[in-house]
Amino acid sequence: MIAFLAVPVVNLLAHAASSGEVLSALADPAVTTALGLSLVSTAISLLLTIALGTPLAWLLARRSLPGEGLIQTLVDLPIVLPPAVAGLSLLLLFGSQGPAGSLLERAGIGVSFTTAAVVMAQTFVSAPFYIRGARAGFASVDVSLEEAASDLGASPWQVIRHVSLPIAAPLLASGAVTAWARALGEFGATIMFAGNIAGRTQTLPLAVYGAFQSSLSQSIAAAAILVVAAGAILLALRFRVLRLTTP
Repeated sequence: MIAFLAVPVVNLLAHAASSGEVLSALADPAVTTALGLSLVSTAISLLLTIALGTPLAWLLARRSLPGEGLIQTLVDLPIVLPPAVAGLSLLLLFGSQGPAGSLLERAGIGVSFTTAAVVMAQTFVSAPFYIRGARAGFASVDVSLEEAASDLGASPWQVIRHVSLPIAAPLLASGAVTAWARALGEFGATIMFAGNIAGRTQTLPLAVYGAFQSSLSQSIAAAAILVVAAGAILLALRFRVLRLTTP
């Protein structure tokens, strides 16, 4: 299994190294712009996911909500939806002819086929991965520890900050890493909802696809850049998670 997962990527990197196209791809403004857009949009997506997903994860872990099973199903649904279906769903709602999009259009705000649409598509497909991890993290906290902190005079915010979050941090961080990785590799929902506009909505996965239409070697070089960038950031984040899980 390790070989099946690793050898194709290693082979891709070997092809990219032998072709000598990587340096020319790094000098290509279209590739560097797409890489920059991917990193910025996924960072914004992750911040939105953490800000909005953490309270929801806490509620799902700690409160008995009406229709909790339905809520959990709706949260998990984007994981199993084909990305193209996710993008089409967003387009039908937030596109210029959609109910939400038409209201935004009247206010002079266009969403579809903009950079904002890239962030929304990435958030839609990646947020469930963080929420699942965060929910498990909050569920793993011993309630008696929180009650003891409250009995000792800690405010609810102090309990969350000094007891709940530190204990749940490893699973929250793991969920955040997985969500970021999913957002970075997003393709289908992005191209359906945001399009493939160079310098505006073209992320690096879309740039790889665009290059594949005209030049296989350029596509391989762009893909290698994506693999190296994603791998480096994932390793750095996972080392951070390892530090959080080490007493």
